[in-house]
Amino acid sequence: MPQAPAHRSRVFASPWAGVFGTHIDSARHYGRHSHATYGFGLIEDGAQRSASGRGRVDAVAGDVITTNPGEVHDGQPLGGPSRRWRMVYLQPQALAALLGQSCDGVEITQPVIHDPLLHAALRKLLDGMESGPVGDLSLLAGEESLVHALGRLMNSHSTARPEPSVAADMRRVRQRLADDWLNAPSLAELASIDGLSRYQVLRRFQKTFGVPPHAWLLQHRAEHAWNLIQAGTGLAEAAASCGFADQSHMTRIFTRHFGFTPGAWQRAVAVQALQ
Repeated sequence: MPQAPAHRSRVFASPWAGVFGTHIDSARHYGRHSHATYGFGLIEDGAQRSASGRGRVDAVAGDVITTNPGEVHDGQPLGGPSRRWRMVYLQPQALAALLGQSCDGVEITQPVIHDPLLHAALRKLLDGMESGPVGDLSLLAGEESLVHALGRLMNSHSTARPEPSVAADMRRVRQRLADDWLNAPSLAELASIDGLSRYQVLRRFQKTFGVPPHAWLLQHRAEHAWNLIQAGTGLAEAAASCGFADQSHMTRIFTRHFGFTPGAWQRAVAVQALQ
């Protein structure tokens, strides 16, 4: 009896309605089919040959692959017994909500895309989705990753109207973050402050302050941890008081921000107190 082709698959949910992901390592030959969703993902190992709305195409490791709602496609390994890929799928209404504009008639223009910036953004998104969010700060970071990757895809590789640049004042958005820095808002909430789309507020905030909202909050929490440790608070207590997942999380962010560990700062403060 012939052995079935090797196949391993995983489906992972997301915090956003109408958005989910898959991770598949498979030797199967998929017959022609279509989905009601937009899909974009990465070939991570091996290669694949498939039909698409624009003819037969080949994709190799490192390529971004895409499908449009209703686009008939298939897939089989190319040059080897198997291939591995990860995908993000979005229902059209979910894409419209994230981008703040109608997606009626919008198509991704290429089934295989060579774009290092999109590849990096998509990999970051997929890694975050697959590991799962932990806490509201992680949710904000994930939402930023999703909107950033979608913005690159839609603005550079689709028929969608490019998201206009806006001259919005980000001080109210920053103040919202500062006023309740222990409770990270969603990107949608920040966008609503000035009537922007999530992509617009993300891009404008980063242009104004040099970092996206998630990174700004991490810096703010690191500064608070600095002050608590200087005042004699223990490291574990400082981490909990500043909203970090644990002490190691605080150490990573603190070291990234200041260039040395919270423990080193604690020892320096202790020496200073003896002088």
